[in-house]
Amino acid sequence: MRRAAAVILAAALPLLAYPQFAPAADAEAGRQKAQTCAACHGPSGNSVNPALPSLAGQPKQFIVTQLVMYREGNRKDPQMSPMARNLTNADLNDLATYFSAQPLTPLARVTALDKAAAGRRLAEQHHCVACHGPALMGQMHIPRLAGQQQEYLRVQLRGFKASTRFDMDGQMSSAAQPLSDADIEILADYLAGMK
Repeated sequence: MRRAAAVILAAALPLLAYPQFAPAADAEAGRQKAQTCAACHGPSGNSVNPALPSLAGQPKQFIVTQLVMYREGNRKDPQMSPMARNLTNADLNDLATYFSAQPLTPLARVTALDKAAAGRRLAEQHHCVACHGPALMGQMHIPRLAGQQQEYLRVQLRGFKASTRFDMDGQMSSAAQPLSDADIEILADYLAGMK
């Protein structure tokens, strides 16, 4: 039953991100609505908290999808679930339009060359680049990983591996299963250090 609901939801979500099916997105309205988000996700969606993700530069469809997941209770978080509960489809599109257009401010960190090479090998070996793109910038409903907060990435990968993190189609849980704790550390360090 959960699988069928996920398939139906996955098919319907892209409709929210396309103007012919969704209310016209308003970037200025999104900027105003995003003021509440700045307390956790940072100015213009650039998180300064290692445990919270940056929203700046994420694909619009990804942002809409995640907000719907929180709003509908499929993805749960003590802070995000109540924030998303009353968002309308127009709110989702406005916020996604705004955040997707914001430039991601690179983190002030550098991954050591040997760790970067190991991280790239893991990203290719475990097919991260197949879904998240060659530069790991995300696409459509798949998030940008490059330049994301390291602690956030670490926690999400561990959640997918343990099957405790909501995974709409099971792809991430499946991809994370063979990762060791050391692999997760290397990947999180590599991805966070990307510009």
